[in-house]
Amino acid sequence: MASGKERADDIEYEDEDDQFITEDDILAEVQDDGDHPMEEDDGDDDEMADTLGDMAEGSSGHVEDNSVQHFESHAASVFAVSGHPTEPLAASGGEDDLAYIWDITDGEIIVKLTGHSDSVTSTAWSSDGEMIATGGMDGKIRVWRRVGKENYRTWEFLTELQGPDEVMFLRWHPKGSVLLAGSNDSTLWLWQLPSGNTMQVFAGHTGPVNCGEFTPDGKRIISACSNGVLIFWDPRSSSPIFKLGPDDARFNLDGITSVAINPASTLAIVGGAAGGLRVVNLNKGAVVGTLGGHTEGESIEAIVFVDISGSGTAGPGVVVTGATDGKALIWDLSTMRLRASLEHEDAITTLLAHPAPKPYLLISASADKTLRTWDARNGTLLRTHTGHRGPVLGASLGLGGSVVLSAGDDGLCMVYTTEAEEE
Repeated sequence: MASGKERADDIEYEDEDDQFITEDDILAEVQDDGDHPMEEDDGDDDEMADTLGDMAEGSSGHVEDNSVQHFESHAASVFAVSGHPTEPLAASGGEDDLAYIWDITDGEIIVKLTGHSDSVTSTAWSSDGEMIATGGMDGKIRVWRRVGKENYRTWEFLTELQGPDEVMFLRWHPKGSVLLAGSNDSTLWLWQLPSGNTMQVFAGHTGPVNCGEFTPDGKRIISACSNGVLIFWDPRSSSPIFKLGPDDARFNLDGITSVAINPASTLAIVGGAAGGLRVVNLNKGAVVGTLGGHTEGESIEAIVFVDISGSGTAGPGVVVTGATDGKALIWDLSTMRLRASLEHEDAITTLLAHPAPKPYLLISASADKTLRTWDARNGTLLRTHTGHRGPVLGASLGLGGSVVLSAGDDGLCMVYTTEAEEE
């Protein structure tokens, strides 16, 4: 049997021409289960009237809350939420310059994470769950760690990492205590924890480094900036393995807003500010496909790979792309075909892939105030998660994927069961 790498190379790549995909290639268009867009004039009133209308019992704007828990301690919008890898804990960060570790079973504060002087826009647990990092618009990255081995109720401040101007994203290495951060000032930083030593400062971008990832095998880093430059790095070197930019006509995306790497670490899907999507072969450093299903001019906000067949890292994979057009499109990269189109009523902000044993489940979060659980194998909507009174700005999975955690513009975090409970 061919390795994932070899199989990925096989598709691409029989000819070196782009493979364009359009709406005509859609295999299935999936509508939601009866939710309808708001009447246009509903949105014309000021926000206060809208909120009061939502709260009026029996009004047409009444929002059903089917969450199982709230966290209400943030005093303003919540920008980020992260579920702990193994424990019933979440970390959230918000516009109030604060982050919290809290218990998802009862909403209790475990630790208030202070020290930021501007909005906390990123939260991230280390892969072993022993450390939590927060990143802010103040350029600070603050790291806490668990005290003792008895439980997860006591945490201590470990270190503050400095270097970035404004933190755009945080990512922990999939296997080790290494932290990656993108900065507004076009640099990319890598630190070793718990020492806090700087391992690498990567230069080569020309704009804010909006997104970046470790490859799933942990061996490489990919990063992208708002000026449309994508760079593939060896973490041990400050020199790029390859670089693609807007000077390459096949790659021009009017700025890059999101990126994801397939489980085999052979392909990257790169999303742009104007709705464009490119498939990049990481072994060749070349564009090998264009995915054309999102509305032109609408930004690609989220990209995630889903293992719908349970095949793990074999092959190119199936990827889902979400944009401000409200669509989540499911693509089969082995055929370069669009499998299904999923719909929200407003911009999609986050996409999450459920882990095994149900790796075919997909969760989407949207500015339409809802989150939704889908079966990515056929595009069926399984559950709509409601209760927020403003856009859902972030989401994460907890407890092995059994719960969805949300971060809301309304200042609330909510906990939902991923699937409907058995009757």
